[in-house]
Amino acid sequence: MKNQQLTILFLGGARRVSLAELLKRSGKRIGYDVKIVSYDLSEDVPISLVAKVVSGLRWDDPRVVDDIQRVVCEYNVNAILPFVNGAIEIASICRDMMPDVFVPVTDFEIASNLFDKVEAAKSFKEAGLPIPRTYSVLNAQVPAIAKPRKGGSSRGIHIFRNMGDLMHLNDLKNYLLQEYIENHKEYTVDCYISKTGEILVTVPRERLEIMGGESTRTRTCRNEILEELSREVVEKFSLRGPVNLQFLHDLDADRYLLMEVNPRLGGGVICSIYAGAPISDYIIKETLGEEVNPCRDWASGTLMARYFKEAIFFELNDI
Repeated sequence: MKNQQLTILFLGGARRVSLAELLKRSGKRIGYDVKIVSYDLSEDVPISLVAKVVSGLRWDDPRVVDDIQRVVCEYNVNAILPFVNGAIEIASICRDMMPDVFVPVTDFEIASNLFDKVEAAKSFKEAGLPIPRTYSVLNAQVPAIAKPRKGGSSRGIHIFRNMGDLMHLNDLKNYLLQEYIENHKEYTVDCYISKTGEILVTVPRERLEIMGGESTRTRTCRNEILEELSREVVEKFSLRGPVNLQFLHDLDADRYLLMEVNPRLGGGVICSIYAGAPISDYIIKETLGEEVNPCRDWASGTLMARYFKEAIFFELNDI
């Protein structure tokens, strides 16, 4: 008997080839052929190796939601997954406009606040969550780290070890200014929260090597403190769907600090899925309206090391 078809639309899925393959594999296990369509600015992106790429509009284009709605209808889309910050707000709008499509995202207002690092830090502090000391221009101390309040992938970050250099940073008001912790380890926690709000899985992993803000080498690890902190963050911000949380472990003071909340799938989630966290299964099953169950038996010590693989595109000559 031929498998039924399920279509998932990636928003900004340009490099998420491995995840597309895992979603296809999850679908096949339960009798569905999963088709991936990716909405990107250009068609010559790596995801085209395993998906149909639709060349679309920028996230800030006022026509983008209508254009995505067109793609949803044209390709009979069953679920939408955003992969970049700008797409998350768009996805939350699509969820409200397209109730028949499964869109596992956090509410628009919450997500929007989390993408402004200054406002996010205020929200974390008000919620009683542990964060690094956060400075204003008047009470700044060094060493300090300045992060652009908008944007990601570790772009535009500055570390200052003397006040003179710090005061010469242009547009300081457009940065989040915090204490810089020299002796530290970085962690991500991959979470999935069901559409009913149940926390199904939380998998901490240490970020061993990072390039462009993403883990190129990472290992899962059991850490009760991080798992409990993650559940607290999820509950306080009413997060939904796939979420990755960024923490820093201050080794000198032995304290765990919340750095960022990203209400989307992170690139390193592949490691957690191979460790046994059934996140790709959750997405397929919730799309189909099937029951999902919490997972606690994922494997600690699962190491993921990434490598580069090329996607080649040839220019078609007129005949």
